[in-house]
Amino acid sequence: MADYPDIRVINIAAFERTTPFRFPFRFGVAKVMQAPQLFVRVVIEDGQGRSAIGQSAEMMMPKWFDKSADLTTDDNINQLRRSVTLAMEAVQTAGQSTPFGLHARILADHGEACRQHNLPGLVASYGLALVDRAIIDGFCRLHGLTIARAVQTNALGITSETTPDLSGFDLSGFLAKRVLRPSIAIRHTVGLGDVLWNRDLGKADQLNDGLPQTLEDVIAIYGHRFFKLKASGHIDQDISRLLAIANVLDQKVGQYQLTIDGNEQFENADHVANLIGRIEGEGGLKNLWKSTLFLEQPVARAVALSQPLGDLGTKIPFEIDESDDAIGAFLAARDLGYRGISSKSCKGFYRAILNCARVASWNTTAGSDQYFMSAEDLTTQGGLALQQDLVLANLIGARHIERNGHHYVAGMAGASTAEQAEYLNLHPDLYHATANGQARLSIQNGQVSLASSNDAIGLGCAVTPDWKAMAPLAF
Repeated sequence: MADYPDIRVINIAAFERTTPFRFPFRFGVAKVMQAPQLFVRVVIEDGQGRSAIGQSAEMMMPKWFDKSADLTTDDNINQLRRSVTLAMEAVQTAGQSTPFGLHARILADHGEACRQHNLPGLVASYGLALVDRAIIDGFCRLHGLTIARAVQTNALGITSETTPDLSGFDLSGFLAKRVLRPSIAIRHTVGLGDVLWNRDLGKADQLNDGLPQTLEDVIAIYGHRFFKLKASGHIDQDISRLLAIANVLDQKVGQYQLTIDGNEQFENADHVANLIGRIEGEGGLKNLWKSTLFLEQPVARAVALSQPLGDLGTKIPFEIDESDDAIGAFLAARDLGYRGISSKSCKGFYRAILNCARVASWNTTAGSDQYFMSAEDLTTQGGLALQQDLVLANLIGARHIERNGHHYVAGMAGASTAEQAEYLNLHPDLYHATANGQARLSIQNGQVSLASSNDAIGLGCAVTPDWKAMAPLAF
């Protein structure tokens, strides 16, 4: 472990700005047309009096962290604001430690504070995740480190304190082997309401904003070979939808790989088994099913970790996503037959790294690669949030990542012209400019470049957000 002076937080603040969507994004039965993006700015100081500023960002997406029908969109967003506020308050009184030490020191207390405010685990994770990432970014800037170097040398001070099951694992050796790739494949999300063929897009619905709308156009323009398909839990509708999507993929792509996201829409494992049985019985889905890598969180989080998958788990790998509401969730899921877990920046940088270590440990013991980790999206937006998520996916060894924020939002909608220009200047491999100077994600042959994000001092991003163009967090 690299030896750096402990740090403390001397100032922390949060800001937000609204991000409008091009067309609705659906989480199960919920439709979302816009959401605020939250930014955290932290000032850290070491024992020698040196200081640095760190930053992080994440969308405040309603109807995912807490899907209770009793809560409005505003209620959901205020839950996330509260979580961030509680995490900021906790870290300001945490004293001095390593970046990971600060995380470990406040983890339990932050979780308890969130419970006292009736905030569920995923909401609690959100606030701490943003604070952790801002601290990591500031620490790397303080010492002139890329995130790869900080992780490989364990400058962050990561230990098994929060994961005692890893106490006998060579964590330092695992971290030293984290190698960043220069690019990553994009796994395109096909939402429940997305139009598949150009011929089915009515003139009144055409946006004419220079970005693809239909799956047919997405494939033609971006060159995707990886996809993520949403399921509704209504099996007849799901089979019809999968057949329609398979028709597009078989004609326009040929060789592809995909994942199916159940979005918690299935009551239990038997309900999922019915879907799988129907898929296996459909000749038109033969290629699609053969190309399916895993099923993501089909069963609702309220019951998913109380029901074993049984024989169903031997048919195809299952992973948890929404059930990953605490650092111990993967252990519980593994005992029930789940083999995978998702990485999302909104759930925590350290959680992803330590779950990746678990995968490495378990696969070594098993003598095979039966356990896995995937990289998933939460409409992550271009700029700071996107790049922090991309480098995290790179650190866990993901070869492809679900990416949907760029599809539902026109470039960096909500960001100032000056900020967009900075991204075009400092990360020209990741973004391209439109005729009017807007920055948009650059996807070539289904891939995005990670080179400039890998090389950035800090947590994957060389640009400072336009703080003056945002509103202070308030609720």
